[in-house]
This record gives sequence, structure tokens and C-alpha cells, in this order.
Amino acid sequence: MCDTLIATKSATSNGIALFGKNSDRPVNEGQHIAYFPAAQYQVNSRVKCTYIEIPQVEKTHAVLLSKPFWMWGGEMGVNEHGLVIGNEAVYSKVPANKEPALLGMDMLRAALERAVTPREALQVIIDLLEQFGQGGNCASHGESMYYHNSFLIANAEDAWTLETVDRQWAARQIKDVYSISNCLTIANQFDIASPGLVEIAVQKGFSKSPQKFNYAKDYSDFLFTNFGRGRIRRATTTAILSGQKSSIESMMQTLRHHKDENFDPQTASIFDVDICMHAGFGPVRVSQSTASMVVYLDDRAPIIFATGTSAPCTSIFKPMWIDASLPPLGSDPASTYDSSSLFWSHERLHRATLINYPERIKTYASDRDELERKFVQGALNLTNASASERADFSAQCFREAAQAEAEWLKRVEKISERKKILNTRAWNGFNKKAIMPEIQ
Repeated sequence: MCDTLIATKSATSNGIALFGKNSDRPVNEGQHIAYFPAAQYQVNSRVKCTYIEIPQVEKTHAVLLSKPFWMWGGEMGVNEHGLVIGNEAVYSKVPANKEPALLGMDMLRAALERAVTPREALQVIIDLLEQFGQGGNCASHGESMYYHNSFLIANAEDAWTLETVDRQWAARQIKDVYSISNCLTIANQFDIASPGLVEIAVQKGFSKSPQKFNYAKDYSDFLFTNFGRGRIRRATTTAILSGQKSSIESMMQTLRHHKDENFDPQTASIFDVDICMHAGFGPVRVSQSTASMVVYLDDRAPIIFATGTSAPCTSIFKPMWIDASLPPLGSDPASTYDSSSLFWSHERLHRATLINYPERIKTYASDRDELERKFVQGALNLTNASASERADFSAQCFREAAQAEAEWLKRVEKISERKKILNTRAWNGFNKKAIMPEIQ
């Protein structure tokens, strides 16, 4: 269950567009920040995506992704031209294809590698979708997830949403603010669509007539769309974005949103989902926000603020630039604990905080916000600095964040535990599978 947001330049405090996304994935699925440089390929080359091969283009752009460890593609990313894309799972009356094809995350990476503008990226995804289709298991290590995909595609000047069901699709250009979640959002206000989109809905009985066609209503399924609370979460983020002129800090806070000021993941309903998602007991709460990203779409030097870690409320957004070398990030994470991995080293703090969230988060939340403000201001001050200066600052921020989290873990462990039976049972299972050290 994910959420992806855009505030175009008309909707921000300083006229610079902002993108944000939480990637909600299985609890123990390590996700990491990965950089792929621009490259040249021979004519007729092919590239192996997660499941299938597709023709490679002769030139790819440099790309930074936040990606689950086991797949070729990514949940969100940005390229050297300031193009950014986020992906969402959506569900339909049309069954998702279980046969290996392209994952939505594969199409996201391919679009970033091959396109310069949002409109070009839109066409890349459409062409791949129509030629190769989407499908295959979207989870790893014995779990199963099958779904269709939607995308939010933007740069400093333009933004689009693309929503797909099998090989059908509809797209809409975005003005002001927009949010996508685990639900179709385009009703009948699309700018372009696949041939036959309306006719197929009428033929299958999804829609009574072409005149009454409503893409979001007619193609959506009942079970996953409703129990995933995608429409509710989208309404929440849209209301927040519409009620303010967004800033980097406010976008980060939106990704940290919990619907209850006294939020406690241990006492949340088994059907509860939120913008900042925490796993727990039950069939719905089996995923969590495993990575988060905010992109400041300044056309001079876009700044990528990424956690590289789970649960934005327990994490720190750290600045990076695609034209400046990445800081040391440790080993790439997998599905089990690895102290040398950024993702897994943070999980000790994250999972310890959950044991008594209301009291333990208080020990460092204000320090987290203060440190982030320092990082944000420092990054903004370096807009005209050299790539090496920006790379040095990024590395410094990652070091300071690691030091802060180590100190916060000590504070958290001094606060008494408060365990609820069902939630504890669920997390004992997650921790056992991950071979986690003891969490206090």
C-alpha cells in the first residue's frame, strides 16, 4: 500500500515543484538507493528486466532508484534530466496477469533511462505495456502479489498520471496537486487513453454505456481497492496538499502522516492502513513503508531527499544529487538482517520504537526534525556549488544521520516496553524470518 504525491510549481511556497512517495512493501524486503550511470549499447542489444528480456536502446540516461533488492526496476526514482516517477499497485475487475512479463517497477526504470520529459516517459511506458504486457509476481521469497500499475510522472514544468489495467490505460495531465494510491483515480477526465478502453468496459458489462463510462469506477475491483483504503489515503493526502503551499519540510511531514495524534501501531485495527504505514497483525497490515523519497524539482539542480530506510516517522531524509557521487551506503540489503546495510541497521531503531511507539518516538522526534531542517537548508545553500562540494555534504549528512540513530536507539531502549499480544506475535514472526538481533 503506497502513496505518491506531486505539488506542481503553482502549488508550492517558492514556485518549485515537489514530488513525494512512500514505498510500502513486505516487512523484510530490503530496499536500497541505487545509481546507474548513463551508458551506450550496441545496436540490437537486449536487457534482462526482472522476468523477461526486452530490446535495449542505444543510449540510457543516468538514473537513481529506490529499489527492492531482488528486482531490476524500482519503486521510485529520478534521472539526470530531473524526470521523476513513482509507481502504485492498483486492482481491477480484470485479473492481474500472473505470467512473467514486465513489472510496473521495470517500466518505471526503463522510462527513466529512456526519456527526458514526462510526456516522453509516458509514451515509453505505454509502448512497453502494449508490446510486452505487465505481469508476474511482484513479491519475493515465497510471498505472492499480483496487480496492475499506476504512475505519477513529473519534472519541474510538467506532470502526468498514467493508470493501467492489463494492456489498457488512461492518462491525465496534472495541474496544481495530485495524489495516487492503491486505486484508480481517473474517472472520465483523461486526456489520452488506449484504443478500446471504453468499448471493452461496455462489452464486459463494467459500464452501461459509453456515455456513462467512468474509468475509476468501472474498472476497479471491490475487495483490494476497498480494504487497501487507497481512496481514503488519497483523500487524506490530497486534502493536505490542497490546504497549503507545499515546502520540502511539509512534503516530508505528509509522508509521515498518521491519522491519529495518539497513534500507536500496536493498538491499531487489523484493517488500519495509513500514509506512514506500519505492519502488524492481520491480513491487511503485512506491509510497511520500507522507503521514502522527496524530490525538490529545481531545474538547476534537483535535490533528492531519501531515507533509504523504513518508516519515515522513524527515519531521516538525507540529501543527494544525481550528478554528485553517492555517499557510502553499506552493502545492498536482502531479506535478512545485515548490520552493514543502511536499511537493516536502521531496522533496530525502527522495530525497537514500535514496542512502545507513543513514548519511544518522543525521545527523538524533535531531534529528527531539527537535523532534517539542517540538512534541507544546507542542501539548498549548495544549489550553485560544485558536484564535489555537494557530494561531500551528502556524505556528511549520512554520517550525522547514522550517529544520531545510534544515539536514539540508546534512548529508546531506556523506555519501558509495552507489548500487545497480537502485534507482538506478528513482529516476532517478522523478526524470526529476518534473523534479527534481539529487539528491546
